[in-house]
Amino acid sequence: MRLIISFFFLLLILCSGAAQTNGKLTEEKYLELQDKIRFSVNGDNDEGLGYVNQMLKSKNDIHKAFAYGAGSYLYQLKGNADKSEKMYAEAIKHLNKIPESNEKTKLEAYLCNYRGLTYWKRSNYGKALGSYQEGVKLSSKISDVVQIVKFKANIALLNESVGNYQLSIKILKQNEAFLDKNESLYEKDQFQNSKSNTYTNLGNSYEGYYSKNREKSYLLDSAEYYYKKSVAYSDKFIDNKTTAKLSLGNIYVFKKDFTNAEKIYYDISFYAKQADNESLYQVACYNLGDLYYSIKKYDKALIFLKKVDSISQKNKTVDISFFRSNYIQAKIYSIKNEPELAYKHSKLYLDSYEKYEGNLRDEALEVNYKLGTADLSGEMLSVQEKYKYEVFWNKALKIFYVILVIGIVFFLIKNIRDKNKAQKKMNALIEEFKANLEKKELEKTEIEQVAAEAIVTEVPEVEDVVLKKENANLSIDEAKENKIVEKLLLLEEKLEYLNADFTLSYAAKKIKTNTTYLSYVVNKRFGKSFSEYSNELKINYVINQMITNHLYRKYSTQAIAESVGFKNAVSFAKSFRKRTGVSPAQFANNI
Repeated sequence: MRLIISFFFLLLILCSGAAQTNGKLTEEKYLELQDKIRFSVNGDNDEGLGYVNQMLKSKNDIHKAFAYGAGSYLYQLKGNADKSEKMYAEAIKHLNKIPESNEKTKLEAYLCNYRGLTYWKRSNYGKALGSYQEGVKLSSKISDVVQIVKFKANIALLNESVGNYQLSIKILKQNEAFLDKNESLYEKDQFQNSKSNTYTNLGNSYEGYYSKNREKSYLLDSAEYYYKKSVAYSDKFIDNKTTAKLSLGNIYVFKKDFTNAEKIYYDISFYAKQADNESLYQVACYNLGDLYYSIKKYDKALIFLKKVDSISQKNKTVDISFFRSNYIQAKIYSIKNEPELAYKHSKLYLDSYEKYEGNLRDEALEVNYKLGTADLSGEMLSVQEKYKYEVFWNKALKIFYVILVIGIVFFLIKNIRDKNKAQKKMNALIEEFKANLEKKELEKTEIEQVAAEAIVTEVPEVEDVVLKKENANLSIDEAKENKIVEKLLLLEEKLEYLNADFTLSYAAKKIKTNTTYLSYVVNKRFGKSFSEYSNELKINYVINQMITNHLYRKYSTQAIAESVGFKNAVSFAKSFRKRTGVSPAQFANNI
């Protein structure tokens, strides 16, 4: 899956406040600085902090609270979490000095937005959602419908980040319709920027939805449509246009239009280098590496993927581009038959993947929990409708809790029974697995002995006649058959079956025979088709690793499936359950 970069454009509503009596910062200047800070968020953060410092010269608590809140987010963008926390604490101090009023409520909502973006930058999606939900409540309190739309846009992006694509699309389409109906509420540039961001976010949601449902090609067409609309609305906004074009390049890759994708990625990498935008440059390099891997230009792919690793190591970050880069490098080195490098990068991938996915799973649970107890997707933009929906959800939640308690009791009883049954099956399976390993060693020894005897003695003619009668359509002498099995066992020892390309034709080529002979021998000696034989080897390997390696049990189903050459986690889990009677997670838990 290609990387997408999402820039968060804050459309900060201009707040009104009393003019400085001392003349150091007029209201007009304050609003001007707000605009400059807003545009610095996706550009030069240091320049933005310069504007923050200018605003901090004011003695007006409203100005200071806003400046400290904006500074908190800008410092987080620069990676300085400690300074970010101190700035936000100062913002709250000045906020608390302001008398209760609509103006104070509006300012507090702005600070919730900055706080949410700061948490998001730290990958703490649960707390980010909490900040946005609080912002919606504050904005609803003063009927600030425009600001509610902005919070809902950020909530949509959070849902996209944790895989709730349909909910994200629903919220963003609500916002799109609102923008069209209320264009008069916005300045021209503000309206264009809002439309541009909405279209990019819709494209991202459709693209993410497609990545989980590859058979639904119409989702990819929808993503392309919205990215192109975003580009059309982004003439005055270079960051918006860059984001939309980068995403459009990903769509071209999905559609195998590699020429257009390559051109876009090079343009963006050049722009990122010129603008000294390291994170954008890292994404462009990853996408180029991924593209060249797809078209089998492995050496060119490695050049760009190593740049991705270099940036991650320099900044000491383990992010999605880092572990995906190592995944592709492991694949390339495996193809190039460089096992040490393949192993090194596969280990880096598995370790970083588990860490990233583990954090993402935790955050997704937190987000979905908060959405379940305070669902904002059905909240109308009209403040007057708010309480009507709250009553509905209160009743629905009471019913839900009753059903939940009944379900938990039933689940606990069933879980205890299933656990006892699974434990018995697990013990039997482990004993069976050990016995099979011993049996396999004995069979290997017998085959080697028979093969050795076959070198100095001829197979009796009577056995040839029997073999021909049993296999009228195929004739292989026993010595040749044993030789095929012997070579097949050598492939097993080398763990060749862990390769995703371990097919009948691949194995036949490796042991220098044809597919007909190999299929016949596997069917005769092992009583199964080649694909069944291959899958059983992979599953047995996983069982052995789970039994003997406690770290292996911590890997996700997807990571384990890829480590033994399965195309996807679904087919792996199906084969694993067929062999063991339980899922990989259940097997690991019982061990």
